[in-house]
Amino acid sequence: MTIDLAKVEATLLLAAEAAASHTLPLFRSGLGVDNKLSEGFDPVTEADRAAETAIRAVIAEHFPDHAIIGEEWGSSGEGPYSWIIDPVDGTRAFISGAPVWGTLIGFAHEGVAIAGLMSQPFIGETFLAVPGRSTYRRGAVTLANRTSGETELAPARVFTTTPSLFRTPELMAKWQALEAATRLQRFGMDCYGYALLAAGHADLVIEPFLNTYDIAALVPIIREAGGAIACWDGSEPTAGGDVVAAATPELLDKALDLINAS
Repeated sequence: MTIDLAKVEATLLLAAEAAASHTLPLFRSGLGVDNKLSEGFDPVTEADRAAETAIRAVIAEHFPDHAIIGEEWGSSGEGPYSWIIDPVDGTRAFISGAPVWGTLIGFAHEGVAIAGLMSQPFIGETFLAVPGRSTYRRGAVTLANRTSGETELAPARVFTTTPSLFRTPELMAKWQALEAATRLQRFGMDCYGYALLAAGHADLVIEPFLNTYDIAALVPIIREAGGAIACWDGSEPTAGGDVVAAATPELLDKALDLINAS
């Protein structure tokens, strides 16, 4: 069975538009926040739930026989093709008024993401990939995403959402080793950091404990821009795990060597 990639791309864009109709009216609106956890803080809002519902409706209309995996409403369907949704990646940023959250929609075949979209509707940016290309769109501007081409650790710019993710001494040692080996570190970027890597503005992104809906959409955006991404053991990252993304395969190898030596 072959897949119509033009239809996949069109569906990604339609689904992002549907999500934005729910997220944008609620962004910076003082909306209520629920906590998913009895201990700790894992926020969810009306925007998350409504946006995922809208995305699912678009996918079901165009690809009714495909599986869907979403952060808010779980899994449905089965088969070789799946859509993986995080309606608001970076909910903490969303409820803080910071426009580094995004809507993530990935499209996977046999468990490997081959197309994906990251939409930041407040600033009007879309990062989208299908096999053969990764693009940046804002208004009338469409550009090819290309990573920086960096191959060395020393000059690298590194993003992670927060160092507190590295919550054990073993994990913190890995972060500190990478921090010491690189030039610049920035925090709080969520999915936007991976998109900036694809566009050439960062060189490494490292995060542990990712779920599939946190990363699947970003995998093809990075790979089709010339970057490389893997779990820390070198395995495929679409399903989530401890993940590092890099501007080049060479830089990824050096980052993995350092991580696994620490």
